Amino acid sequence: MLRITDTIALADWELSESFTRSQGPGGQNVNKVETAVELRFEAERSPHLPGPVKTRLKRLAGRRWTTDGAIVIRAEETRSQARNRELARERLVELIRQALVAPKRRIATKPTLGSQRRRLTAKAVRGEVKSLRGKIDDTD
Repeated sequence: MLRITDTIALADWELSESFTRSQGPGGQNVNKVETAVELRFEAERSPHLPGPVKTRLKRLAGRRWTTDGAIVIRAEETRSQARNRELARERLVELIRQALVAPKRRIATKPTLGSQRRRLTAKAVRGEVKSLRGKIDDTD
């Protein structure tokens, strides 16, 4: 059971972990210890997340979202398997918490009368400057 908020918690069947060898330098243990963690969360099938949250989560997850609707998070920062598990779970919780926040609706507003007048006077001044750039006729 992974607790996201006071009201949302993910069941164990929704999460699966697999362990692989970590990349990069690691000394003597590098070829025999599987410390990297790949956390897989079945987001599309999750009954604990509402529909709008799932769509926001899909957009936030980006390429971590698989074609079958799961989120795959890979953690291989530390040389400790337990710490990598914690890091992967923390990242998943943070991602879901970001998806829980609904974006504010934008309220369309009209430009003020003063700003409209300022814009029009600026356009008139600019047009006057541009009209003075033309060729001068020497018909004297």
